[in-house]
Amino acid sequence: MYLQVVLSLLCAGLSLVRSAPAPTHDKAAVSIEARGTTYPSTSGRLFNIAGKVEYFSGSFKRALGKQTVVDTYVGTNAWYLGHLTSNADVDQAMSQIAASGFKTARVWGFGTTNNAATETNVYYQVLNSTGQYFNMDSNTGIGRLDYALSSAKKYGVQLVLPLLNNFDALGGINTYTNAYGGNHTSFYTDAKSQAAYKNYIKFIVNRYKTSTAIFSWELCNEPRCSGCASSVITNWATSISAYIKSLDCNHMVSLGDEGWLQPSFSGGDGTYAYSGYEGVDFVKNLAISTIDYGTFHMYPDQWGYNYSWGNTWITQHNAIGKAAGKPVVLEEYAAPTAALQEQYFPQWQSTIVSKTSIASDAYWQFATSFADGTNPYDNYAIYYNATAGSESANLGTAHAKTMAAKQATASL
Repeated sequence: MYLQVVLSLLCAGLSLVRSAPAPTHDKAAVSIEARGTTYPSTSGRLFNIAGKVEYFSGSFKRALGKQTVVDTYVGTNAWYLGHLTSNADVDQAMSQIAASGFKTARVWGFGTTNNAATETNVYYQVLNSTGQYFNMDSNTGIGRLDYALSSAKKYGVQLVLPLLNNFDALGGINTYTNAYGGNHTSFYTDAKSQAAYKNYIKFIVNRYKTSTAIFSWELCNEPRCSGCASSVITNWATSISAYIKSLDCNHMVSLGDEGWLQPSFSGGDGTYAYSGYEGVDFVKNLAISTIDYGTFHMYPDQWGYNYSWGNTWITQHNAIGKAAGKPVVLEEYAAPTAALQEQYFPQWQSTIVSKTSIASDAYWQFATSFADGTNPYDNYAIYYNATAGSESANLGTAHAKTMAAKQATASL
């Protein structure tokens, strides 16, 4: 109750005394967009999404002046959009995402290096022994994420922004431990690492918190604390999600986890996904009051399961979402070959549509052929192709239309 009161006061614009943030060298930690009129929000187990000035068919829709609410939708993953250096490439991908019927795109909101002098990728911050620095350059720094947001707004797509990476690519947890000591598992409780991470959150959230091109903030892409008690990540998620809410009352917050379940889960068999080994408890994390919706991922080939098991994983998380009364999103799923994608995606998508109230799903990952040869993809990529009967049209666009036409069913 105290937390809810504090957040309410902050949302009302009242100031409360907090400890000083970590030092930073930044002169532009300000919002880049004037405040909009509507933001996505939860509605029971579904989402309210303000759309274009037109009607969309959906599981639940109603007119709000000149705006339309769409609750069940399909998104995609395009992590690279804030790390491309060509505006034309960003616009090409974003326009094709919109043309596919995808309402959201999950884009990395992180990019950290420990050594700017040797960094060859776009990066948003530097962490090292001399301090914490934000890269304000329009070509190599935060300007690239600025452009991704402006392109998303132009094409009517909303972005999910994870603020940290569990893995090393583009500067994950490792860049914090490199700068402040400790290791991957101690990161979640290390005071120096957490102060720097919260300072980065403050920089990003304050910059974009009035943007209606933001769908939600995510604490981390696939957080793990292997071998830890699940309370470590649950406590961390409780603290960090409350901090984000104290900065931004407009947008939703999710954890960004893979949906791991504990041995105590009644539907589990003790194998990897149900072992608790990665230190994540999906059930308890979904119960956090400042986590608006749940996320889970699905990679049967990487986790040691057959592809048909994916249907079980989907229905289990749907049941957990139903018990919690919150939306649940399958925000990553994949198969490593086109043949496997064409065989199993329709099965998984059919389960989502006909047997669950999963609010949204998003395959990994959306791809397009850039004229300059840029190729940020892995072997899970599905290339955009508007031709009827193509993989993209069948597994992306057609599914988006089916989800848009889905009718809400309280029993699912």
